[in-house]
Amino acid sequence: MTYEYIRAEDYCDSVRDGTHDTPKPTDHGYKLVTGKHVKNGQIDPTDAYYISEKDYKKINERSLVEQWDVLMSMIGTVGEVAVVKDNPDYAIKNVALFKCGGSELKGKWLSYYLQSPIAKGHMNGNQKGSSQQFLSLKQLRDLPVIVTGESLMQRIVDILSAYDNLIENNQKQIKLLEEAAQRLYKEWFVDFRFPGYEDTPIVDGTPEGWSYKPLSDLFSFVRGKSYTSKELSDTSGVLMVNLKNIRAFGGYNRNAEKRFTGKYKDEQALNPGDLVMGVTDMTQERRLVGHTAIVPDLGEPMTLSMDLIKLVPLGIQKSFLYSSLYYGGYSFKISPLANGVNVLHLKPEAIMNLQMLVPTEELIDTYGKVFDPIQARIELLQKQIDAAVESRDRLLPKLMNGEIEV
Repeated sequence: MTYEYIRAEDYCDSVRDGTHDTPKPTDHGYKLVTGKHVKNGQIDPTDAYYISEKDYKKINERSLVEQWDVLMSMIGTVGEVAVVKDNPDYAIKNVALFKCGGSELKGKWLSYYLQSPIAKGHMNGNQKGSSQQFLSLKQLRDLPVIVTGESLMQRIVDILSAYDNLIENNQKQIKLLEEAAQRLYKEWFVDFRFPGYEDTPIVDGTPEGWSYKPLSDLFSFVRGKSYTSKELSDTSGVLMVNLKNIRAFGGYNRNAEKRFTGKYKDEQALNPGDLVMGVTDMTQERRLVGHTAIVPDLGEPMTLSMDLIKLVPLGIQKSFLYSSLYYGGYSFKISPLANGVNVLHLKPEAIMNLQMLVPTEELIDTYGKVFDPIQARIELLQKQIDAAVESRDRLLPKLMNGEIEV
């Protein structure tokens, strides 16, 4: 079977982009997806803001997103790709839209090809811009796309999709586990329906034996390492956890670590299970500042950047501290204390007098025995995802260029 290249505009029904305007945010309506919402083969509009139905219809007159179309970031972080698997209810801004005519095969094949080293090589060589990289629509329309016989394309897509199905199933399980942990925290520590609550008196609005304590009694902090661009590397050094590793409003975002070749203090080393908090934010929505994440086991030495602090618990379990900040809403009490015009900065000292409701040591210990296995299961599922991604990405170019016959 032979392979050939054709222009993306000839492969697709059309190649377009989303709106270049900035529609006014609304309290409800339709989400506006940008390049930052396309990552790791997924489209996640969770933290995208809402726009009005009028703006949504106006954008879709030009750039209607439909099932099995392909989206790609084209400004800033260029080349993040995902295929639209469901019937979407969002509009797009500054995102390339490859219209695939509702064909699952065409959409999946194109999304896999655009993630391959072959396509990335073409795109990296054509990017423009000094401060912010971008690809023009003309460049995207002229992008060479490798194709072969439809039956062979289908077999290759089926092989790669098996990995993606495993990844997607694990992601669904992780989401369910996180929701279970959140419900558990709310039931015990917000609704006060904890084990033994029937026999525990409520005194001044809180269960007997519980008390409010300042954060300074619950943890100390270690500032992250400042660095220069010369101390970063693509291939060597230790992993540096940074602001991009904080998910919007909490949780850990993988595959965003940098590599740091400089020196750092022993106390600035990170271990699996450590807690980190964002202390800067480029968004006025305060999506990162004051929000926390549990550092996973990445199998390598780690440190943290100056945009984070490491939380060191003082006589309290990490599981309860993290859950209170993440699930209990305390991070949303911390984030408003950050100041700044373009970039928000949080002084860790400014948060230490905030009060947190702390239950009995016995109940905290019981909670940890339930929460920790949930977190361990999440970690295991995430490692399986990482392994599947690595296997898929290693196999993808060999299937695409015919090095492996199927």
